[in-house]
Amino acid sequence: MSAAVDIRKLGKVAVLMGGRSAEREISLLSGNGVLAALKSRGVDAHAFDPAERDLAELKREGFSRCFIALHGRFGEDGTVQGALELLGIPYTGSGVMASSIAIDKVMTKRVWLAEGVPTPRYVLLHRGAYGPREVVEVPDALGLPVIVKPSREGSSIGVAKVEGYSDMAGAVAQAVALDADVLCEQFIAGDEVTCPVLGTGPTARALPVIRIVAPEGNYDYQNKYFTDDTQYLVPCGLPPGEEEAIQALVVKAYRVLGCRGWGRVDVMIDAATRKPYLLEINTSPGMTGHSLVPMSARAAGISYEDLCLQLLASASLDQAEEGAGA
Repeated sequence: MSAAVDIRKLGKVAVLMGGRSAEREISLLSGNGVLAALKSRGVDAHAFDPAERDLAELKREGFSRCFIALHGRFGEDGTVQGALELLGIPYTGSGVMASSIAIDKVMTKRVWLAEGVPTPRYVLLHRGAYGPREVVEVPDALGLPVIVKPSREGSSIGVAKVEGYSDMAGAVAQAVALDADVLCEQFIAGDEVTCPVLGTGPTARALPVIRIVAPEGNYDYQNKYFTDDTQYLVPCGLPPGEEEAIQALVVKAYRVLGCRGWGRVDVMIDAATRKPYLLEINTSPGMTGHSLVPMSARAAGISYEDLCLQLLASASLDQAEEGAGA
């Protein structure tokens, strides 16, 4: 796969990592992994931390494209993408609109529901617009348990599984400290899976589904990145036909948001009905030693280095796509 990429045409490459979000630590792990992989293939790649340097330096220093290894706000939410559009420097992953929608779990749900993509029922609480009564009534609408999370954070930061009415207030307070919008979501009991997507538009394709088996079913920040207790099953071992159905659904969800380059969709499968429910989409997924896109790619015969090279080669601009026919 890497043989098809002309390294010389990639030019001077910035790997954007670190940043200012709550996921800075993970972004540095991702970025350093990508940087080492690109360098091993002869790419003129350099680390660039937007929390420490002005993005305008990218232009002044002659960078010709960027690999975005930032996670969360100011990296995965359309802001960096918009700056790179203005600078005219192609970048990996989704463009401005798809990034800004996908970072917001509520906006993502609204688009998916409008397009017939199944996602758990939810109640939205906005900071300053709810009182104790509205909080305690959420389980009446969604049942128990309830998942409470900030609308615009990743890596399971600020997420709580609420088992009883008395725990609602604390969970909401934890989430609202991180985001003005708090997403209260119906809990789906069953298999937890994730499915990466590579490509753009009609060429987008799903990679193998990974089934996640976390200690006591708790796939939190710690179990995602810093323990070896979580099992990742690929092949996923789902009943015949289920993996293909989920892959088709995930590609549809990716396309209706206008995503490009790559992404990863998290899915819960209801144990009783076997119906899949899509939770969220990551448009700048992790690339650490524990990360799932490289794991799935490996199962499809794509090495970590080839994956990084393929993603870098796909770097583009929104404006270039729009003006292609001009």
